[in-house]
Amino acid sequence: MEIKASNYKPNEILKFIRQNSNMTQAELAKAIGKSINWVKNNEQGINRYFFEDLIKIAALCNVEIIIKENKNK
Repeated sequence: MEIKASNYKPNEILKFIRQNSNMTQAELAKAIGKSINWVKNNEQGINRYFFEDLIKIAALCNVEIIIKENKNK
């Protein structure tokens, strides 16, 4: 499956990855060394995670992140 990240808010991307990996918020938090509140706040859009966090989560959940050049500049 391929999703275009620009169609989603950052919190939606994080939640999508976690849910499609069949992980609870607590399981994800423990696996990446963050608190469950960190996961909750990021999924609710209260906080914003760093790109490095997304890379760690993607690797854990076996998700590939591809960055393409924006040709519409």
